[in-house]
Amino acid sequence: MRLLVIEDEDRLSGILKSKLGDNGFTVDIAGSAADAGAALELINYDAVILDLGLPDGDGLAVLTTARQSGKGLPILILTARDAVEDRVAGLNAGADDYLTKPFAITELIARIKALLRRPGNVRLDTVGRELTIAGIPARLSRRELAILEQMMRRFGRIVPKAVLEEKLYGIDEEPDSNPIPVHVHHLRRQLETAGASLVIHTTRGVGYILAGTKV
Repeated sequence: MRLLVIEDEDRLSGILKSKLGDNGFTVDIAGSAADAGAALELINYDAVILDLGLPDGDGLAVLTTARQSGKGLPILILTARDAVEDRVAGLNAGADDYLTKPFAITELIARIKALLRRPGNVRLDTVGRELTIAGIPARLSRRELAILEQMMRRFGRIVPKAVLEEKLYGIDEEPDSNPIPVHVHHLRRQLETAGASLVIHTTRGVGYILAGTKV
């Protein structure tokens, strides 16, 4: 797996390169927004670790340009900006995860590995409640989006039907006329029609598994 670390502080970028390398990653370093943009144009990275405070611009501009150009690779923001507003801005701009400095290297590695397990062309903005498949907006009902979110959070693992019911309906709220299997059926059909790089498998009597199409 090849990662791009966009970080202008030499000591930190060196540590990240070493520690990520010890965990089996090939790491390239970009110390500026310009270098990052050039690297992203030339190489198909598996994921990006992005600092926001770059010497020649804001990392959010790098993120926005990458998303506008159709790059769907996982991008994790690693920054000293710890305000809620900064976190929301980063996620709204298209980041898949947001980690603040100081941080534990073990947590960073765990988060990168988790991002790399996610399906390639499906992106769900949990803040704006927007779904894109292969860069194209997709319309789902509120229930379908909620189901997809729970499955993506447990990608590759069984999500029991009871868990979906608990997440979709409040304590005093009765299930609507479309039970979980109907919502899942509609969701599965929409994903297939849109060419999503994932598929929903049914484990009879237990629940559902979201997996890559090659599984």
